[in-house]
Amino acid sequence: MKKLIVLAAGCLLLAPTLAFSDSIQLRLGYYMPRALSNSYLADHPDSLWTIELDQMSFDLKEYRGGMFGIGYDRFLGPNLSLSLALDFYNRSQVGYYYDWVVNSLEEGDFAFPYELYLGDDIVHSYRVTMTPLQASLKFLPLGRRTKLIPYIGGGASVFFWGVKMFGDQVNFGDPWVYADPEIGEVDIYPVELLSGRENDVAFGWHAFGGLQVPVGYKATIEAEVRYHNARGRFEDMFVGFDDFELGGLLLTVGLSYWF
Repeated sequence: MKKLIVLAAGCLLLAPTLAFSDSIQLRLGYYMPRALSNSYLADHPDSLWTIELDQMSFDLKEYRGGMFGIGYDRFLGPNLSLSLALDFYNRSQVGYYYDWVVNSLEEGDFAFPYELYLGDDIVHSYRVTMTPLQASLKFLPLGRRTKLIPYIGGGASVFFWGVKMFGDQVNFGDPWVYADPEIGEVDIYPVELLSGRENDVAFGWHAFGGLQVPVGYKATIEAEVRYHNARGRFEDMFVGFDDFELGGLLLTVGLSYWF
């Protein structure tokens, strides 16, 4: 509910600009979350990103992918605009634990080492959503009436974000010992139902640079590189993990129409 209220407020801020704005943009992009970089994973062992990607069969490249957005520009002068933009990211995968399989005992289901035992996969899903609402100043050093229109800019962002996980998880905080008649004592862990969801709002910043190519008198094709920086704080289901990394690099192509 909190996310919906703030998102609705953001849309109310955007809506009036349509009547008074000087351009509208539609764009498609490819988003590369910072949390998927090797340096981030190595430096943040307590991040939910790191733990999930280290233990599970999730494919990193599947969390890099499509993002689409809309934007409005209000021309403040021949070289300066006020921009508002809203982008949408949603990626989800189902994976299994690399090193563990599940077997049933009288006490319940337990994770046994994969290299020692046969068993079923332990499976759950991991879904991440991000919707950054961005307010920017955009500077066009050559103005808008040139064959090529370069621009740079940056500003503040409000991130509406969410994490959802569903399936089974291994509770590594509750170790048990299984007395195997052939191997001896083996460490095992309870397998528990996982159904967690957390949605919140985070604040951050962004910077971008791009190039517009006029098509006729009122339209341009544009290509842009945009960097997002923000972190969300867990306050409910995933308390104890590091702040959730939301930043990353966005590459987009789009179409602008000038009013």
